[in-house]
Amino acid sequence: MRILVVGGGTGGTIVANNLARRLAGEIRSKKAQITMLSASDQHMYQPGLLYVAFGQMMPDELYRDQKSLLEASIEFHVDPVERFELDQNQVRTHSGKTIPYDVLVIATGSRIVPEEVPGLAEGGETFYTEEAAVKMFKALRAFEGGNVGIVVGVPHKCPIAPVEVTFSLHDYFKTRGIRDKVHIKYHYPINRIHTIENVAIWAKPEFDRIGVEYETLFNVDEVDAKNKVVKSMEGTEYAYDLLIYIPPHRGMEVIEQNKLGEGGWIPTDRSQLKMQGYDNVYVVGDTTNLPVSKTGSAAHFEAEVIAENIASNIKIGSAVRDYDGKVYCFIEAGHDRATYAMFNYENPPDLKPPNQPMHWFKMSYNKMYWTSVRGLL
Repeated sequence: MRILVVGGGTGGTIVANNLARRLAGEIRSKKAQITMLSASDQHMYQPGLLYVAFGQMMPDELYRDQKSLLEASIEFHVDPVERFELDQNQVRTHSGKTIPYDVLVIATGSRIVPEEVPGLAEGGETFYTEEAAVKMFKALRAFEGGNVGIVVGVPHKCPIAPVEVTFSLHDYFKTRGIRDKVHIKYHYPINRIHTIENVAIWAKPEFDRIGVEYETLFNVDEVDAKNKVVKSMEGTEYAYDLLIYIPPHRGMEVIEQNKLGEGGWIPTDRSQLKMQGYDNVYVVGDTTNLPVSKTGSAAHFEAEVIAENIASNIKIGSAVRDYDGKVYCFIEAGHDRATYAMFNYENPPDLKPPNQPMHWFKMSYNKMYWTSVRGLL
C-alpha cells in the first residue's frame, strides 16, 4: 500500500506521523510505505508570526527542519507536485518524476493574495509571512501616534487573527506609553464584528472596554496608499496613519492550475474528508472547502481522523471515524489574558471570560507545537 502525502505543513505532517506509528508493522513487512513530498525542507510555526510582528519572538524561533519532525520510516523529498493525475493514481513533480500511489493525502495549504485588493500591500502592514511580520514590527516601532485602521480580506486563514491583533495593538501602544495618542478602528466585512456569532458577542464589550472603535459591513475595495485612505465596497472610507490588514487567501496555485477546486479549495466530504469523486484521495487543512476555520487545530483534528481511517481501511477494510468539524482556537485578549473557542459543525463556541492561566497555556503551546505536529499530543 503506497501512501503519498503532498504537503509538509501541520496537517500533512500529523497524518504522516500518525500513519507511520499505526502502520509500523505493515511498514516493517513492506506491506505499506509512506512518502511525503514538500516544497521546503523547513517547517514553520505560522501562529508565531503574530509574535514576531510585536517583537515577542525572533523569526528563527519559528522553524524546524521538516525531516526532524517526521518518523524515521517516512520517505521525505523536497520535490513539489506540479501535476495531479488522479485518474491514473499518480503525480508528477517539479524534478520530472512520476510518483504512483494507492492512497493520496493532499495537504498543500493556502497562500495570501493581497494583490487582489488594489493598493493593499503597498499601503498596509500584515503578519502573514516572515518578511511582512518583521516589516510590521519595524513600522510599529516607528509609529508615534495617529489613526490605526484594521481591515479584513476574505476569505482568510485563522479567523481569530483580526480580534487578536486588535488586542495586541492596544497592549503594544499602552506598553510604549502612547495609547492615548492612538485611535484604533476595526473594520469587519459582515454585519457583526466576527463571523462566529458568539465570538462577536464576547468581543464587542471587550473592544468597548479598551476604546477600540468598530465598523461592520466594511469590505475592502481599494487602498489609496499615497493619501492613506482605505475605501470599502459599501462606499465608506477611513483615513489612516497606519493600516494593518488581514490578507485575503486562496488555495495553492497548483490546486487551481490542476483544476481541482475553485479558488484552490478542493471539494471535500465533510465527515470522511475525501475529495469528492475519489475514494482514495483525502484532503486536510486549509486545502479543503469545508465550512470550518482554516487553522492549525482544524488541520490537526482532521489529520487524526484521516490517519485513523486510512490505517483501519488497510487493517480491517473499513473506516472507523467521522470528522465532526471540531476546531479549538486560543484567543489572546490582552493584559496577559486569553480565552478559547471550541466548536464543531453542530455546536457553537461558548466563550469563557479571559484569564491569565489560559494565556500561559497558549504561550506554552507555542513550545508544545513541535510535539503536537509529530502527532504525540
